[in-house]
Amino acid sequence: MTASVAQVWEWLEGVPDPEIPAISIVDLGIVRDVAWSGDELRVAITPTYSGCPATSMIQRDIVSALHEHGLDRVRLDVELSPPWTTAAISASGHDKLRAYGIAPPNPDIAVACPRCGSTAVECTSTFGSTPCKSLYRCTACREPFDRFKCH
Repeated sequence: MTASVAQVWEWLEGVPDPEIPAISIVDLGIVRDVAWSGDELRVAITPTYSGCPATSMIQRDIVSALHEHGLDRVRLDVELSPPWTTAAISASGHDKLRAYGIAPPNPDIAVACPRCGSTAVECTSTFGSTPCKSLYRCTACREPFDRFKCH
């Protein structure tokens, strides 16, 4: 079976990030390219950082999702250069992070609580539930939340 590149991108939008399942690997910007090379589908990915423990799970999930859609010949290429940055997260991804309770990365604006929108927040730890997040607390609604680190 063959599928259009656009169809493959759509299928990959259904593959959640293993650490933040509210956002897809496409919205997170991990998938860099999808292309056909003869009868083999090539998917290029870039992990959020070179030591990301979820990379092998992401690779497995991509292959499984594409096999489920009848694509048997899939080649995954892990590209570390240029490195992934938070600029790769889509606008939809920012919305999904916020809806999930994680403040999206944006170095140009103040950190805002994803629950109430207040910027009256404090960083309680630069180390959050995953290496890519910091822990904050909103002083307005008093709720703790993660913020995706900018990089």
